[in-house]
Formats: sequence, structure tokens, C-alpha cells
Amino acid sequence: MKSRALKCLVLASTLALFNCGDAENALNDVAAAQQQGDLNNPELGQEGQGGIGGQEGQGVVGGQEGQGGIGGQDIIGSSSAVVPESSGDILNQSSSAVVPESSGDINPASSTSVGPQSSVTVGPRSSSSQVMPKSSSSEAVASSSSEEVKPAGIFLAEGKEEEKDQMQIVYTEDIEPCIWDNDKKRNLCKILAYPKQLSETQKHAVVVWGPGGGSDPKEYRSIISRLASHGFVVVAIPESPGNANEGIEALNWLDKKNKDQNDPLYNKLDMNTVGASGHSMGGLESEQMVIKDKRVLTAFLNNSGDWNGAGANKVATDRSIAILYGEGGMERGNAENDYNNAGVKAPACLIQMTGGRGNECYEVSPGRKECGYGHGSGSWDGMAATVAWMRWHLGGEDFRKADFVGSTGKYIDGNIIGKQGKWKGQCKNF
Repeated sequence: MKSRALKCLVLASTLALFNCGDAENALNDVAAAQQQGDLNNPELGQEGQGGIGGQEGQGVVGGQEGQGGIGGQDIIGSSSAVVPESSGDILNQSSSAVVPESSGDINPASSTSVGPQSSVTVGPRSSSSQVMPKSSSSEAVASSSSEEVKPAGIFLAEGKEEEKDQMQIVYTEDIEPCIWDNDKKRNLCKILAYPKQLSETQKHAVVVWGPGGGSDPKEYRSIISRLASHGFVVVAIPESPGNANEGIEALNWLDKKNKDQNDPLYNKLDMNTVGASGHSMGGLESEQMVIKDKRVLTAFLNNSGDWNGAGANKVATDRSIAILYGEGGMERGNAENDYNNAGVKAPACLIQMTGGRGNECYEVSPGRKECGYGHGSGSWDGMAATVAWMRWHLGGEDFRKADFVGSTGKYIDGNIIGKQGKWKGQCKNF
């Protein structure tokens, strides 16, 4: 009996030692593990690089393949957020990436804390600007200088002088279908011109050119070629009815070529960056295009203007328009009335060519005389203004604004380079 009691006493002592000693040691081991970043406890997960103890987790505490979590590879935040290389690096981070000590601390206390459930802090994994990819390069952000950066925006020729051709071009006439001209017994066909070397990294803007009434588009080869040599893809319509119908049809034709894998222009055009220009009736065609077709951002009228002075006032305020005229041209009244309409709210310029032919008057047709720069001035002697305008409004060369807007500038009070006379310009709503 005494022997049995002795055995019970020894057993009780052993149990007491285990509960008081080993249990305390076990708790100390857990605390040490937390301090050392040892997160291999199966209650938390395995080798956590994403969430706390998450298996390849990127934001789920103890989960798998989440996004945007604390201590994960795919941290969303500022460049000050450091991606840990191992589970031991999770503790002692800066305040921009606070690691909770328990599951009760996973909700961020402020906007600087990172939480996986917030749509503000969690981005799609495909966004390279926010998500660090799961690779060896994720440990450090690569320098932008080591990556190939494709240029943005519209392609333009490097040469900026609008008075000169800049690139070799492809120029094609007699593109069917053609329009039969009964008066002069001839076919009037579309013309297509574009740089011989098309860009591999940027899109080309489009310019639609409209010929004057009764004129063959072939007569405007010089300005069509000049525009194409500066990087634009130019289509000249056979005739200009002045209602945008021909111009819109030409744009739709180009759009099909842009989508045709067998066409040289396949995927080369930005069909939402379009300018319209033309001479006389072609100017009216371009004015109607910028009013009616949302693809057209700007219009440049050469020796033109609405007969009733009620065209430019219909141009939306997010578009732009310029009207060029000769000092003695028959279009002068139309150009000035169109620009001066009080209802014009769009950015607009009125540009006059002065000092042509020594201000002498000459007969342009029986019974009609023009003095100085006349009705045909803009598309030939003044073509540089059209090119500069398109490089500004389609190509994004904002420095050219100073050439048109203000009190001193090339097309405000400058010499007509290569010709006699001066530009005289004014603008509003810029």
C-alpha cells in the first residue's frame, strides 16, 4: 500500500514539473520564433513571402497567391516599401509597410497601411507600374535607362522646317473610283501620299485634302507632298462638295486600309488624329469635316470661309480651326466674316498674306482683278502655314503655339520665308 502511494507521489511530481517547466519553455520558444521571423508554424503557413506566412502569398494572411498583402512580393505602394528577401525580413519594416503581430491586426489603421481588401491599394497583377513581378528582378526595380522605351504620340519627321520637304514619300495618283468631270472632260481621282519609311513604333496622323471647285487634285501635288514628307498620311479627294461627304468617305476608305493586313498602311494610322485642309471649296469641305466628324481634330482653310460667316461658330470647343486668305483674294470677305462671328467659341486663327507682287493688281479672269496675294496664295506660296498648323495640332508640337498665338510670332507678324511679303495673324479662344 505504501509502495503504491509512493508511486503516485512520484508521478504527480513529474507532471507538475512538466506543466510548470516545459510549458514555460514552450511559450518562450514561440515568442523567440516570432521575434526571429520563423513563420514555419503550420498554423500560419509555409515559407511566407506574400501574406504573413503565406505560401507565395501576395496579400492573404496565411493564404496562397493573394495580391497586395503585407510582406508579399506584389506590394502595392510607394518605392519606399521594401520587398523582403526571406521570412526573416518581414519584421522591422518602415511605417509604409506595417506587419501585424496577430491576425487581429490585419486591417490597416490608416491609408498608409497596406491591406489586401482595399481597391485603392490592390492593383491587377498585369499592371507593371504597380505590381512587382515574381522573378529575381523583383528584389530591385530596374532602371528605366536599361529598358527599351517606345516613343509615344504621333510620328513626325525630325526636320522641323515647314518650308521644306523632309522625307522621301510614296505618291500615288489615279486611285479608283474616279469622278468624271464633264466640264473639262477628265477623271478626277483620289491621291494618296505618305512617308516611304513608315514608323515601326508610332502612329501616323492623317490629313484629308480638298481641291478647289473645278480643280483637279493633281494641281496640289506640292502641298500634298510637303505634308506627307513631314510624316502625315495624306488623302486628297477628287472633288469638294463643301458638305464633308467626300472627306468622310475618304476617311472611311483609309480606315479600311488601316485594318487590312495586306495593306502597306496596316495598323500604321491613328484614325482619331485627323486634320482636314483644302483650297477654296476644299476649305469649306474641311470646315464641315471638323464640324461633323469626331475623328477630325482641326481644320485649316486656305483662301476660304463660309459664305454666310456661319461655319466656324459651329466648331466644337475641343476642336480648332484656322482660316488663311490673301490680301486681294476673292475669299477675303468670307474669311473675315467667318472668323469674326461672335458665336465662334473654338480656338481659331485668322491669317492674312500681305505684300505679294509688290501690291500690284492683276487680272485673274475677265473682269476681275486681285491685288497682291490673291485667291490662289495659301496652297502654294503659303503652304508652310498649313504644315506648321498640322504639326502643332496633330503632332503635338506645342512650341508652335507661339508662332500663331500672341503679338509676336512667325505667322502673326513674320516674313513669308522664301517669298516676298509678311504674315499678319490673329487668334482667339486659346
